[in-house]
Amino acid sequence: MAGLAVGLEGCYQKSKTHLLTLSFDDGFRKSFYRIAEIHEEYGLKACLNVIASGHLPSFIPPDIYQTVTLGNFNDWNTLKSRGHEIMPHSWEHLDLTEMPINLAREKITKCLEYFDEHLEGFRASDAVYNFAFNASTPELEQFALSKVRAIRTGGSHILGDQKSNPLPSVDGPFRLGCISYGPDNADGWVEEKVNQFMDSTGGWLILNLHGLDGEGWGPISTGYLDNLLNRMMKLDYLELLPAGEVLKHKN
Repeated sequence: MAGLAVGLEGCYQKSKTHLLTLSFDDGFRKSFYRIAEIHEEYGLKACLNVIASGHLPSFIPPDIYQTVTLGNFNDWNTLKSRGHEIMPHSWEHLDLTEMPINLAREKITKCLEYFDEHLEGFRASDAVYNFAFNASTPELEQFALSKVRAIRTGGSHILGDQKSNPLPSVDGPFRLGCISYGPDNADGWVEEKVNQFMDSTGGWLILNLHGLDGEGWGPISTGYLDNLLNRMMKLDYLELLPAGEVLKHKN
């Protein structure tokens, strides 16, 4: 079967029945550079979501999974200049559902304002805001969607047993559902979910991943990611794109 016509310029081919997004969270410096390099080997863009304050001395890791060295906006601008997608993943990686809603709204705003100031070419109106812990409420989602094009979170608005979103066909804003696995190595889980999705009638599957080779919650292996992309490139009915790139080229 023919490979996908996806280069670093990106295009969403409407003939595809299956869209797959590997959505990597947190901003682990070592892992994210390696994730980008592996995607580049196949002419693909990586979907990288980073904690806005993760590089600041004031950042307090909320759990053991964010104790790995996080990158800074020099790193994120470098990776963006190489064609990869950099999106916000909260101000400080706290569960916004566990705090007063006014404070949670302030943290969403602070995150987006920091991105606007420090990430070259960032526009909130084109962004996907990725909720920390995939935890949100209807009120927080409504607030975030008043500022960004899409949110990624857990829960509903996903179709069927394969947990896939419908192919985008409207102007938005979009509520994107995802699934994730951890804290152990996620290679086997990813393989199971991707195979189930490939056997389905189609849609848009978003798998929320983190680092490589032991970094972060539910990491995958470098060799597995390389092998997965190699195999996915050979499926003529599937396209592998970052979430924001999909929304640029909706049906």
